[in-house]
Amino acid sequence: MTSQSLAQSERAELCDLLDAVGPDSPTLCEGWTTRDLTAHLVVREGRPDASAGVLVKQLERWTEKVQNDAAKRPFPDLVDRVRSGPPRLSVFALPGVDSIANTMEYFVHHEDVRRAQPDWQPRELPEEVRLEVWERLKASKRMLFRSSPVHVVLQPTDLPDFELRQPPRGSVVLRGPVAEITMHAFGREAVRDVQVLGDPADVEAYQAVKLGM
Repeated sequence: MTSQSLAQSERAELCDLLDAVGPDSPTLCEGWTTRDLTAHLVVREGRPDASAGVLVKQLERWTEKVQNDAAKRPFPDLVDRVRSGPPRLSVFALPGVDSIANTMEYFVHHEDVRRAQPDWQPRELPEEVRLEVWERLKASKRMLFRSSPVHVVLQPTDLPDFELRQPPRGSVVLRGPVAEITMHAFGREAVRDVQVLGDPADVEAYQAVKLGM
């Protein structure tokens, strides 16, 4: 990116979209409206005591309570809070942390809102964006596919060095545009043009598991 990092530009575009669709629109996050998703982002960056519940099951109820309380705030205030970036004392405000921790967070949640709207279409992403998303996806691959019983090979078809390869035995290949593979990896169903290739038994075993963080 040039003047903005990808994390910053995705944050800004998501906030513009939230302003446009309002607080009661659907998202791809099960059970969440746009209000709930926005409250999640506010809590994630501003309430470290509560945000851990996203990953730690024992803290889920506390996170849910704090998030529900945040969601009661006026929606424009919530969007403005997200738009302004991490609070000054947040760990996300430390140099370099925003790009590391927020690039995929905001890319995926931007798509969560976009793809839940009627007649959505995949974005035409610049090559530099596709390359950065790919690098972030590779860095998160082990976590995202941890539940897969077979090895997963990623083949993004819209990158300059794309090479068509057959899946090794005991593995599956995910082939498609990098943004679509990313959304698939994060467990979203609103995905287009992603092929799951391999031995039928391996494909069946892979498709039986739940992906995502």
